[in-house]
Amino acid sequence: MDRILAILQEIELPFAYDHFAEGESPEPPFICYLIPGSDNFAADGKVYVRINEFHIELYTDCKNPALENSVEAVLDNHSIFYNKSEVWIESEKLYEVLYTFEMEV
Repeated sequence: MDRILAILQEIELPFAYDHFAEGESPEPPFICYLIPGSDNFAADGKVYVRINEFHIELYTDCKNPALENSVEAVLDNHSIFYNKSEVWIESEKLYEVLYTFEMEV
């Protein structure tokens, strides 16, 4: 967990696990991150290597390629292979750029 927190601090945006408490959400841009599952490696009938799935959700009120590039530069600097997707959340009037990756813990 320390590694992902250090990575998020390097991005230099407000962040919270899963969501910000009601009424405490900062103005965009901000990040929410999740650990929605694992893809552990097994050997001899037990977990040999623990691997967590991570989601970093970047929220902005307008498309911001420069900010996306800076997030990606931090991930690249940590040799993290990620996949990226994007969606417009009409009800929130926010873009969500989602970075998904796995990391050994």
